[in-house]
Amino acid sequence: MSGDLVTERLLLHPLSPPEAVRLVAGDRTSGTHWAPSYPDEGDVSGATRFLTTCAALGDPRPFGTYEIRVKETGQAVGGVDFHGPPDESGAVTIGYGLIPEVRGMGYASEALRGLLLFARAGGVTSVRGDTDHDNTGSQHVMTAAGMRLIADDGRLKFYEIAWPGREM
Repeated sequence: MSGDLVTERLLLHPLSPPEAVRLVAGDRTSGTHWAPSYPDEGDVSGATRFLTTCAALGDPRPFGTYEIRVKETGQAVGGVDFHGPPDESGAVTIGYGLIPEVRGMGYASEALRGLLLFARAGGVTSVRGDTDHDNTGSQHVMTAAGMRLIADDGRLKFYEIAWPGREM
């Protein structure tokens, strides 16, 4: 399996199924350096989705869940994930989140850019994401990472970045 994805200030660590089980259980004895409020509800949801995919289809890594760790401290402060492997057209869906203490520091955009570079290098044809209509912070993250608004249903805004002509 692939190792950590490295950005300027972050390590994106691909969770293994045993690590995801510990995250869902909130097991702080595993030696992981979690920030005090990590994991939050979104991290647990992402790890649970990863474990559900593992049970149904096998381990999807490298198209799984990544723990966002700050290089300088080693602390886990959030997550970024693929909601599963690429579909038949080579498209993937992503999600991400950070604990409140580190929001506004550019970590989410940096993590998402790192994941997008990884996806593109891996032959993915497009990456999609969505956010609640009133979550302007998340909308800014996707825009800053190069994604563009493609639809708005009044409840959710849908974003995408595509690399035309790419084949899986």
